[in-house]
Amino acid sequence: MPPIDPFGQLQYLTSPEAVYPAETIEAHQAFIARRRATRPSEEYRTPTDEEWNFFLAHFEKRKVSVGTCARAFGSPCVHEHACVRCSLLRPDPTQRVRFEEIRDNLEACIIEAKREGWLGEVEGLQVSYSGVKDNSPRSMPSFSERRQRPNSACP
Repeated sequence: MPPIDPFGQLQYLTSPEAVYPAETIEAHQAFIARRRATRPSEEYRTPTDEEWNFFLAHFEKRKVSVGTCARAFGSPCVHEHACVRCSLLRPDPTQRVRFEEIRDNLEACIIEAKREGWLGEVEGLQVSYSGVKDNSPRSMPSFSERRQRPNSACP
């Protein structure tokens, strides 16, 4: 068994690697070759500069104020850019304060909407509030918190 460091983490001399039987790899490679043979060859051509720039722009447009959107290339935003509600948001841990500000603002808006009787507004704000709580970097352990916790999933 590998040694355990002071934080309770296993220390491997080399990184663990998956080992697959040769038949599995060969079967997968054959599957890929058959699949490519059935698809039009123009799908495997070198992209034009315009196509490549469009592809790269996709990832630049996924950077938002609180993190990165992980939706697939070419897919539309189903949440109409309400990123804090979206399960595809990958929060940026450096934006914890921003999430707290958004959460506090939503709490104040919910109180106001309830006071004014704007029930439709309350419902939408509560969905956003739940999204902020679920996506907040605060709900994820920090690096130092992860290092201090023993990893019980390891044998």
